[in-house]
Parts: sequence; structure tokens; C-alpha cells
Amino acid sequence: MTDAPKAWVYMMRCRNGSLYTGWTNDLAGRAAAHIAGRGARYTRAFRAVALAWAEPQPDRAAALRREAAVKKLNKAQKEALAAAWDAAGRPGT
Repeated sequence: MTDAPKAWVYMMRCRNGSLYTGWTNDLAGRAAAHIAGRGARYTRAFRAVALAWAEPQPDRAAALRREAAVKKLNKAQKEALAAAWDAAGRPGT
């Protein structure tokens, strides 16, 4: 993308090993909010500890579609996404 992404789909790793999936238009701010305990109810309860994966999207509608698709993946598939993103040097962040 030549312009800055207008939206992001992301996963946060929680203290219990689970992955929370969401979307935002401010990735750094949203990740910081989750880690500080000001994010979603789930990440407040299970304490988000790190950004596990992120993918830029051209707009809100695309982000919502991708978020829904990622949420349908099983845990192993989500972990594979996170591992590939990490191995690629965490592109987009």
C-alpha cells in the first residue's frame, strides 16, 4: 500500500495464551490500550500482554470482513498466522 492503512485487523496474545482478534484504525493506540487494561472486556479479564499479529486493510469494511474470517480460524491456524507474521519481521508495524 502506498498510503498509510486506514484500518487494521490484529490479534493480541493474552496471559493465558489465548488470542483476542479485533480491528482498529489506530493499531499502536489500540494495542497499548489492551495492554494497559483499557481494551475490550476479554483482554481486561485475561490481560493482553503483546501484539501477536496485525494486517493492514484499506478501509473499515475490509477490516470487518477480515476480522470475521480470522475469528473463524481455529487456534492452530491463528498461531500459524502469528508465527508467519513474526518470522516476516512483523510487517506493517
